[in-house]
Amino acid sequence: MDPDTEPDALFGLAELLDDDGGGAPADAAGAGARPAGAGLLDVREIHAEPAAALSPRGRQVIARFPGARLIEVGSHWNIPQLHGNEGNAERWVRVKRQTLVLGVRKSLTVRPNGRSADWIAPGASNGCAMSCAYCYVPRRKGYANPITVFTNIGDITGALERHIASLGPKEEPNQCDPRRWVYDIGENGDCSVDALISDNTADLVRAFRAWPTAMASFATKYVNRDLLDLDPRGSARVRFSLMPPGDSRLLDVRTSPVAERIAAAGDFLEAGYEVHFNLSPVVLRPGWEADWAELLRRLDDELPPAVKAQAAAEVIMLTHNRELHEVNLRWHPKAEDALWRPDLQQAKRSENGALNVRYRNEVKRAGVERLTELVAEHAPWLRVRYAF
Repeated sequence: MDPDTEPDALFGLAELLDDDGGGAPADAAGAGARPAGAGLLDVREIHAEPAAALSPRGRQVIARFPGARLIEVGSHWNIPQLHGNEGNAERWVRVKRQTLVLGVRKSLTVRPNGRSADWIAPGASNGCAMSCAYCYVPRRKGYANPITVFTNIGDITGALERHIASLGPKEEPNQCDPRRWVYDIGENGDCSVDALISDNTADLVRAFRAWPTAMASFATKYVNRDLLDLDPRGSARVRFSLMPPGDSRLLDVRTSPVAERIAAAGDFLEAGYEVHFNLSPVVLRPGWEADWAELLRRLDDELPPAVKAQAAAEVIMLTHNRELHEVNLRWHPKAEDALWRPDLQQAKRSENGALNVRYRNEVKRAGVERLTELVAEHAPWLRVRYAF
C-alpha cells in the first residue's frame, strides 16, 4: 500500500502489547527466529481489531512479524483502504504478500455440505497469500484479498466440539467417509499457508485427534512440511489440488509446483494424514484432454502404492465470476484467455447468492464425463468421490 494513503500505526496498542509481556505467548517463543513463509510472505503491515491483537493468538502472529506496522481497524471485513480501494487491483500480489488482517470471528455456524465434506467448519481464516486466478474468495472481499487470521481459535474448536457431540456416531456411510463425520476446516483459505502465520491449523488438527467420530479435511496447493510434525493419527485428510502443470503455471500463481505436491503425498500419508486429491479446476481449452491424461499417467507412475490404495478424488469444473474477471484483467490478463469463455459459459447463481459463470450444462456434462473416462483409463485405482 502506498505510504501516503496508509493510516497511522497503532502506537497505543503496540505499546500496550510491549508493556504486557512483549506480545508473544509462551507457545510462540522463538517463532520470530526465522521468516514465516519466506518467499510467500513479507508482512509489512497488520490490520487488527484491538481485541484480536491483544489475544494470545494475535500476539503470536504479531511476534512472528516483528517488523510489521500495526494498524487499528474497527472491522476485519470492512477496511476501506484494502477492500474498498480499487487501486489495489494493480497491486493484487503485493497486498497478499505484505498485508495481514487480524479479526475475531463472530459467526460460529457449522454448515452442511455433502461434497468435499459432511460439514463446513467455521473457518479459522479467510483469504490467502497465494494468487490463484480463479479463486472464489475474493469475489466477496473486493479489490484485495490478504489473509485474515481469526484469533479466537478456542471459540472455533469449542463450536466444533459441541457440534460433533450433538451428532453422535456416523451410522450410515456416504461418499465423504464411511465411518466418520468429515469437516472441511479450510473453505475460505489454505490451511498449509495459515500454518506459516499462526498455530490455528495445528490446534485444529490436534483437536480432531480427540474426536473419534469426526475428521478434519482441507484442500491445499502449498506444500508445508512443518505439517508433517503435527501427528494427526488419521484424524485429518489433506486434499492436494492438482491440474496439468501448464495450467498451474498460468493460473496457480505463487503456489507450490504440481510436481512438489505429487511428491509430498507419500510423506503426508506416512506422517498420519489421509491423502486425497482435488482434480480442479478443470479448465476447458484446446488440448486439455491430452494434458490431463499426461497428469494422470504421472500420478500412476510416481505415487507410492500405499497412497494409491487409500486415495480418492474430487473433480471440479471451473466456475468463474464477472467481478473477478474484471480484477484479473488488471493484474493477470493472460489468465482470462483461459478462464473467461463466454462462448462456453452461462450464468450460475451460487449457494451464497453470488452471480457466477460456469460452463453451459451440456459442455460441463461432457467435460465431467470425459475426465472421469481419463481417470478410469490412466489411473483406475483413483476413486472419484464426486464430480461437478
